[in-house]
Amino acid sequence: MQYMRLAQVPDRSFFLLGMRGVGKSTWARHALRDAMRLDLLDEALFTDLLADPGLFGHVLSGVGPGDWVVVDEVQRIPSLLNEVHRQIEDRGLRFALLGSSARKLKSAGANLLAGRALRRSMHPFTPAELGDDFDLDEALAYGTIPLVWSASDRREVLASYTQLYLREEIRAEAAVRNLSGFVRFLPVAALMHGQTVNAASIARDAGVTRTTVNGYLEILEDTLLTVRLSAFEAKLKVRERRRPKLYWADPGLVRAVKRQLGPVAAEERGALVEGWVLGLLRAHNEHQHLFDDIGYWAASESAAEVDFVLTRDGEHLAIEVKASQRYNTAMLKGLRALAELPGLRRRILAYRGQRSFRTEDGIDVWAMPELHHALGSNELWP
Repeated sequence: MQYMRLAQVPDRSFFLLGMRGVGKSTWARHALRDAMRLDLLDEALFTDLLADPGLFGHVLSGVGPGDWVVVDEVQRIPSLLNEVHRQIEDRGLRFALLGSSARKLKSAGANLLAGRALRRSMHPFTPAELGDDFDLDEALAYGTIPLVWSASDRREVLASYTQLYLREEIRAEAAVRNLSGFVRFLPVAALMHGQTVNAASIARDAGVTRTTVNGYLEILEDTLLTVRLSAFEAKLKVRERRRPKLYWADPGLVRAVKRQLGPVAAEERGALVEGWVLGLLRAHNEHQHLFDDIGYWAASESAAEVDFVLTRDGEHLAIEVKASQRYNTAMLKGLRALAELPGLRRRILAYRGQRSFRTEDGIDVWAMPELHHALGSNELWP
């Protein structure tokens, strides 16, 4: 089934980055039907352009000013960005540059497009995109990467996804010399989902050096599989944690890396729900400007914590996420500890229960569908 994605075509050239299988190419085929398409996974085309990058300009000679060109897997030949720059400047062509890794695009070639090409990201399916087909339990168990969600056997496809990642992203790009060390590192990093990053601990468990772990963590971020969430400094006269947290981009992905694809266990549900909400916030932020910055807040001594603090135009919105289906007032501890934060516009507790209401001190308690609705209708900020 074809789902309507949140992504919209900008009026000028753009990069569209996202993990493999997230639906970039499918979206571009529908959104830019009349564009010229160049897929660098086509080995014949890839080999020709690698041998003679100048051929790229000749291929584009028949494209008219203002027309669109889609270049898929652009990170395979970053040097093409020099010609993209020239075609934008001299001929007014517009490019949709699709990629599954930002690693090679950190080269000088990508910098030439500064100000000439927007950066956009594509994320796994959201409830707003899936509509009535969305099911939270299914999303937590197998994630919503389109390649997986659309499969008849989600578990089987998801189980093979990490192998695809290792083969296509790591081996093809020669990103790591010690592939066995990276393979040991992956499940350890998956166990850190939703936790503060401790490179020394990961290094010890994976049997590699701390420097190597830092490099591996960068690879995960560059290939768009994880994100590190910074600590928010509320400065409320308490000691605050400062280490970032690690989150994987999809619940199913983190479970596949752990090789844990049975029923969702109680002990993993909390981190999965947190990561799921972070993914929704990041996906909707692409199109709604939900935040300029996002982080988590935690007081070291009192154990008060808030999963997400969104900052926009100097104001803040705090969201606490709970996997429990039963509400209790202890869930509000972190949100109440942030009550005196200057510029705080709203506090939200999102949980997996059925009731939505507002507490006497102004905290919105939402069943999870209420959060999905607020994001889909752009009503998160009051």
